[in-house]
Amino acid sequence: MNKNSKIYVAGHKGLVGSAIWNNLLSRGYTNLVGRTHQELDLTDQHAVRKFFDEERPDAVVLAAAFVGGIMANSLYRADFIMMNMQIQCNVISEAYAHHVKKLLFLGSTCIYPKNAPQPMKEDCLLTSPLEYTNEEYAIAKIAGLKMCESYNLQYGTNYIAVMPTNLYGPNDNFHLENSHVMPAMIRKVYLAKLIADRNWETIRKDMNKRPVLGVDGKADKQAILDILAKYGIEDNRVTLWGTGKPLREFLWSEDMADASVHVLLNVNFSDIIGIEKYSSVHYGATTDGAVDRNHSKGRGGAIPSLGEIRNCHINVGTGKELTIRELAELVVRTVGFKGELLFDTTKPDGTLRKLIDVSKLQSLGWTYKVEIEDGVRRLFEWYQQSLQ
Repeated sequence: MNKNSKIYVAGHKGLVGSAIWNNLLSRGYTNLVGRTHQELDLTDQHAVRKFFDEERPDAVVLAAAFVGGIMANSLYRADFIMMNMQIQCNVISEAYAHHVKKLLFLGSTCIYPKNAPQPMKEDCLLTSPLEYTNEEYAIAKIAGLKMCESYNLQYGTNYIAVMPTNLYGPNDNFHLENSHVMPAMIRKVYLAKLIADRNWETIRKDMNKRPVLGVDGKADKQAILDILAKYGIEDNRVTLWGTGKPLREFLWSEDMADASVHVLLNVNFSDIIGIEKYSSVHYGATTDGAVDRNHSKGRGGAIPSLGEIRNCHINVGTGKELTIRELAELVVRTVGFKGELLFDTTKPDGTLRKLIDVSKLQSLGWTYKVEIEDGVRRLFEWYQQSLQ
């Protein structure tokens, strides 16, 4: 793609989408298109079609999704599978209908089986049952990567799926019910510290910025304390879900954005499956890695001469892990919290280990930069600034 290519970033206000948008701008790609959820509901097929009719992007980054942590996944199971499937089907099908040259789909490493061998390689997909607590989201993301793979095989498109590990960074979601583990942990620990410090000015700023179940900073002190206690936030004490034993890998969102843009600009489907002649022989590839549709026969499945082609997605992560307890202790040190840290072992842990193998991505020319200690510090500073 050249610097004038029109690139649609779906989810450009979110954690990863905003970082991808900024990364593209920093590289000189200024012809970017974005729509907020209020401007374009991606679950609305007719609205998505109208958008593609009007904008006709050259490339698409599908970073929009309905997301949340273990609590949200448990409460909103139907929403997680239905909304994500609708978003993916609408965007991918319209991208194909409007001759988009390159599409990048962002999934999640929750696609892998609960008891997958560690670290998880791409080819362990669909080898055993998923983790129950996020099964619906995982199934939706598996469907999304299979859509990309299948469109490539049938129509000769150039759609690539990347599967990031747990992400965190600027513009993260700090909602106490549907955020991911790290932002929720940072907010809980910080609020417990503020309560202990009797810093009600900042507590009210926090609650006004991000109300909890309708309770904002204008409520009386006891109402605020009562609602925060429901989420394990008390005076100088924080209670987190589970045992603290599960191991998790975390990737700074701006690193994820850099990896995504690297793949978007430099990696084609033929690179991933390791067969250079794939596109030129079977699909008539153009010079920019896209496929000439006039030469695509639409084989409707695997190409016999190439054998079975599957697991063409790319893991994106650090290849490093730490326990939830270790993460909590890092957050406690970063925030400067001196109180008590407890774990409610009656609550679920989720998958006990989720470390991914990142050798495929490294072979394609990219490695991460931000270490977890630096990332937690940056995220806490960003959160404090967001309250100003």
